[in-house]
Amino acid sequence: MASLLDIRNLQIRFGASTAVNGASLHLDEGEVLGLVGESGSGKSVTALAILGLLGSAAQVAGEILWHGSKSTAIDLLRQPAEVLRQLRGREIAMIFQEPMTALNPVMTIGRQVAESAEAHFPSWTGREARKKALAALEAVSIPDAEHRFGDYPHQFSGGQRQRIMIAMALINRPRLLIADEPTTALDVTVQAQVIALLRDLQQQHGLAMLFISHDLAVVGEMASRVAVMRSGEIVETGPAARLLTAPEHPYTRSLLAAVPTLRTDRSQPLAMVGA
Repeated sequence: MASLLDIRNLQIRFGASTAVNGASLHLDEGEVLGLVGESGSGKSVTALAILGLLGSAAQVAGEILWHGSKSTAIDLLRQPAEVLRQLRGREIAMIFQEPMTALNPVMTIGRQVAESAEAHFPSWTGREARKKALAALEAVSIPDAEHRFGDYPHQFSGGQRQRIMIAMALINRPRLLIADEPTTALDVTVQAQVIALLRDLQQQHGLAMLFISHDLAVVGEMASRVAVMRSGEIVETGPAARLLTAPEHPYTRSLLAAVPTLRTDRSQPLAMVGA
């Protein structure tokens, strides 16, 4: 498969604090790469760096090479704001962690999904954008989408709000979807539904996905390859089946040991991550 995204020696600092320290990753077209690690390991800040959303307080170095549809790759860290605006939501889309804060509470969900399309296709009429938004909502199985088009985010459950975020991300058929903890705060049943939906949409459209999570079981369901991040560094990368059953790095082994199973001795404390 052709390479789609190459992150090389990424370094991110906020003042004297280092968030990412020399991380390198690559993602091929149509591949699902899981990025795992405990909270604060640098996963989300890496995703935000890809989209140029870190703000002026961040000091970023290294390379983030986007192959996209051009004959030569471009370094996203060295592109003007206008180029990044054209890529965001069109070629690279992101599902953020908490849909209730990511969605505008005073804007209908139909308007928000349609706005994602209008931003990149200004020639579309309002009717065309509405039609596309409605199709996107139906694709993520929002019940009675046409009648709920004018409802507000607080009128939907947590799982439905996450589906709306997925519709916003996929309406423009991006080549890369970044899913940042997309099942956080959802109960187990809804988690399974969202994972199944993402897997089906990924296979249907053949898009590449960077799936970020601290939940190894969820990553094992989604990803073909997994990268493990600790304190801003990638400590291990490999096929999901191998890495989740026979990890080589001590930190990966400690992550797996910290996950309770039916065989866990409940009289003993769980393993400490990194111990």
